[in-house]
Amino acid sequence: MKKYIIATALIIGTGAAITTTVQSCTSIATSDMGLSIIKRMLLNGIDKGAGIYGNKEAFLQNNMVDKALPKELRDINSMLEKISPSLVAKERDYIAQAAVYTVNISKPILQGAVNSLNAQDVTRIIQGTTATQILKEKTSQQLIAAISPKVDEKLNEYGIVKTINTALAGNNFLGNLLGGNKSTVNSGGLSQLASEQLVNGLFNIIEDYEHQNSKSLLGPFGK
Repeated sequence: MKKYIIATALIIGTGAAITTTVQSCTSIATSDMGLSIIKRMLLNGIDKGAGIYGNKEAFLQNNMVDKALPKELRDINSMLEKISPSLVAKERDYIAQAAVYTVNISKPILQGAVNSLNAQDVTRIIQGTTATQILKEKTSQQLIAAISPKVDEKLNEYGIVKTINTALAGNNFLGNLLGGNKSTVNSGGLSQLASEQLVNGLFNIIEDYEHQNSKSLLGPFGK
């Protein structure tokens, strides 16, 4: 980067200097070196997320995961809090166990997507799109599809769906929330919501890591 700064200093005061510097930064950023730095940043973020997801207690205490709770599941939990607060705690515990159960499925998918990033993706990052957003676009649906069956398996193993339905029996809340005359939580529906939370929570952790580290890593590239 030093040679570009020197070149700019030699022709300071001209519009060409600014243009040359911006083009040089972009050129370096989309080079193998820039791409490698961005990949490493994302892989480190994935490692951080996987570490949290692999530890049930760390998962339960992470506010990035809480922020990812889908509205429908948040509403269900709000109602359950009024009926049986302990059931919400059990549900959260079982979802945390599902996180541990599925992290080794999610991690390789994310790593593969990172390794497939190209210069076009890096250009978008330099232009203002977060690297995590690009990763999310590439993998979000794939991740949900991959872990949903395992999440469903884990939740049914503990009978949480049946327990929730028993607690909410005779309550019109579910019909209002889920639409129509539904009076029970569908197992697949709850598993889908839990899977969305797991995936979006993981992206929240990766993006938080990116925000904390992008300035020091990508600053030299004009990011």
